[in-house]
Amino acid sequence: MLSAAQVIVQAQARGLQRLDAQLLLLHALGKPASERTWLLAHDLDPVPPAAQARFNEHVQRRAAGEPLAYITGHKEFFGLDLLVDARVLVPRPETEALVEWALEVLAELAVQPPTVLDLGTGSGAIALALKHARPDLEVTAVDHSTQALQVARGNAERLQLDVHLRHGCWFDGMAERFHVIVANPPYIASDDPHLQALGHEPTQALTSGADGLNDITQIVAHAAAHLHPGGWLLLEHGYDQAVVVRDKLIEAGFTSVQSRRDLSDIERCSGARSPADLQLRPGPQSP
Repeated sequence: MLSAAQVIVQAQARGLQRLDAQLLLLHALGKPASERTWLLAHDLDPVPPAAQARFNEHVQRRAAGEPLAYITGHKEFFGLDLLVDARVLVPRPETEALVEWALEVLAELAVQPPTVLDLGTGSGAIALALKHARPDLEVTAVDHSTQALQVARGNAERLQLDVHLRHGCWFDGMAERFHVIVANPPYIASDDPHLQALGHEPTQALTSGADGLNDITQIVAHAAAHLHPGGWLLLEHGYDQAVVVRDKLIEAGFTSVQSRRDLSDIERCSGARSPADLQLRPGPQSP
C-alpha cells in the first residue's frame, strides 16, 4: 500500500495543487477538512485500498476541472459549513465582501426587526451568513431554480437558521418592502471565454446576456419599489462592471452610490440607497 505522502505526490503529478490533494485524501478517509494537521502527522501511514480507490476517483474528477466543493460536498462560507452540489454555484470568498457590507448597513438601522431580501440565493450562502451573524434579522431568500432552493433549504435546516425561502424570478409576485436587498446575480457575458473553466456549474446562474448585465439591469430597475425609503440595494458584479453598475444606480434615482473592493482589491460590489433617509441610530424604532 502507498503512504499518504505518496498518493498526494501522485495527485500533484496529475496537476492537482497540494492543498486540493490533501483535502481530497481526507475526504476519501472519511475525515473533515479541518484534519490537515492530522494528515501531516500521519503522512507515512499506508492508505487503505478502499480509501485509495475513492481518492483516485476524486483526483480524476478534480483533474477534469470539477470543483473541489462538488466532490467533497462541502464549502465554507463566512464561517459556515455549507453543503453544495452541481445544482448551485460554489460560494466564492469574494462574495463575503457583500455580506460584510450588508452587516455594516444593517448595524446602522434603528428598526426592529430589520428585513433583508436575498435575490438568487443559490445554496443560501448570503442569506444564511446574514442570519447567523444577526439572528434578529427577518431574511427572505428567492431563487428561480427549485433545485437550488432544495439545496438552500437543506442548509438552512442543517444549520438551524430560520430564513424564508421563496420560489420566483427576482421580484415577481412580491409586494413586501425590505430594509436591505442583496444580490449576487448572474453577471458573466454569454460568450465570455472564462465560462470554459466553469463548465461544471449551472450556466443559468452564471450568464446574463451579451454584456452580462441583463439581470443586474432588471434588479436595479425594480428594487426601489421593494425597499423602504432609505433602504440599501447591494449587488455583486463582475471585476470590470463597477462603473456601469454605479451609472445604472444613479439613473434609477438611488443615492449614496458607491462600490466596495474584495480581498483582491477589485471593485466587486456596488450599492446605493433608495431616496429618503431611513431612521438611523440613535432614534426611535420605526413602525
